[in-house]
Amino acid sequence: MKLDQRYSGNVFILSSEDYENSKAVIYGMPMDYTVSFRPGSRFGPGRIREASVGLEEYSPYLDKSLEDITYFDAGDLLLPFGNPQRSLDIIQEYAAGLVADNKFPFGLGGEHLVSWPVLQEVYKKHPDLAIIHIDAHADLRENYEGEALSHSTPIRKAAELIGSRNIYQYGIRSGSREEWQYARENINFYPFEVAEPLRKTLPDLSGRPVYVTIDIDVLDPSCAPGTGTAEIGGITTKELLEAIHLIAGSHVNVVGCDLVEVAPIYDPTEQTPIAASKLVREMLLGFVK
Repeated sequence: MKLDQRYSGNVFILSSEDYENSKAVIYGMPMDYTVSFRPGSRFGPGRIREASVGLEEYSPYLDKSLEDITYFDAGDLLLPFGNPQRSLDIIQEYAAGLVADNKFPFGLGGEHLVSWPVLQEVYKKHPDLAIIHIDAHADLRENYEGEALSHSTPIRKAAELIGSRNIYQYGIRSGSREEWQYARENINFYPFEVAEPLRKTLPDLSGRPVYVTIDIDVLDPSCAPGTGTAEIGGITTKELLEAIHLIAGSHVNVVGCDLVEVAPIYDPTEQTPIAASKLVREMLLGFVK
């Protein structure tokens, strides 16, 4: 698989055409075949990029500009619609190449299952990896209706791969009784809130390689209705920005990240992809060193 070509779709604002000299690589993972409620997140990466044209390049929060960093946008990977395993294999192959080239992988989903193949490759390079998971849903099921490949299972898979005590979850407000019991007993579990528990626990991760995975549905539906499984009682965009800035200003070594589950069809106001594009800008400027 060629890493330095664009696959499909438009590009994020100010992205470079120079793969070789880019620190980070943005790539879309347009897969939503295993969602348990409303599909449509396969259109998320494209709409996030389209919304980015309305951004200022400069972040007053971080006093940095997108002009200060070099990143390549590969577009959306070409995934075989309806074939989850083959799609995951393609994502994993692409992620493996990025890791081998010492690039910072920045994924756009797509359903949350797309994080799983990337996490496997990042873990191979960083065996002391920790994961910061910010989401409305625990994603700790072993299967959903008997299917292990589900957007309800990626963090459970990750916990079994890297060790559950290396998972830090924030903002969770939905899941089965079994998931919550597992989380309370095995995970560094901070439900309902994000910024405050993150502020307290980031020192525990100082110096460690960390992968950050954010599901847009951690936001309250009043802030981001464009997602497949919306859950009331979420945080505000201001708090999620604060969380990103806390991570950026900490001593953790962010080695990859993703933003998933934007389903633009459910938001005619386009506020969800607009919010997501600004979050991507802040993550780029804050996480890519």
